[in-house]
Amino acid sequence: MIRATDEPTGARLPTLTASRVNLRWLTEQDVPALFAIFSNPAVVRYWSHAPFADVRAAKELLADIHRLAGEGTLYEWGIALSASDEVIGTCTLASIDRRHRRAEIGFALAAGAWGHGYAGEAVQRLIDHAFGTLDLHRLEADVDPRNAASLRLLERLGFVREGYLRERYHVNGETQDSVLLGLLR
Repeated sequence: MIRATDEPTGARLPTLTASRVNLRWLTEQDVPALFAIFSNPAVVRYWSHAPFADVRAAKELLADIHRLAGEGTLYEWGIALSASDEVIGTCTLASIDRRHRRAEIGFALAAGAWGHGYAGEAVQRLIDHAFGTLDLHRLEADVDPRNAASLRLLERLGFVREGYLRERYHVNGETQDSVLLGLLR
């Protein structure tokens, strides 16, 4: 469901509602939740950065989210449970390119929220917003090939594997490959 309030207002992102989760603007009050999510080695196992070492990293992430939203190059929402407004993850459009009508999509979910369908609900809502309100034509995802759950979710939502990049990332002394997926409107 896309509402009139889905248009960005200044640097603040609109709230996008789904059945059990809302994608909403992240605030200073969400820093502890961001730290809990991104400091968990299981959550960032397949990411291109190490787990957060301290809460300062979560504060820096929030500052970057706000700055880049203002620049229009990255929109990162908190995934919040509708019933409690507790942030359990993030859902992102990055490298937004209005000229070519494309962006990269990403998501992270707290380990305690895995297996409940929240990520699928959030990502589907973000896809609807990207192709509807934002009038994008193409979404891309960059996924570690060992991240079977994320690959299944994206493919279930229509993403197609388009490429395999060997030894793309070097994180915590480990070399990681990457699968590129795309979804057209």
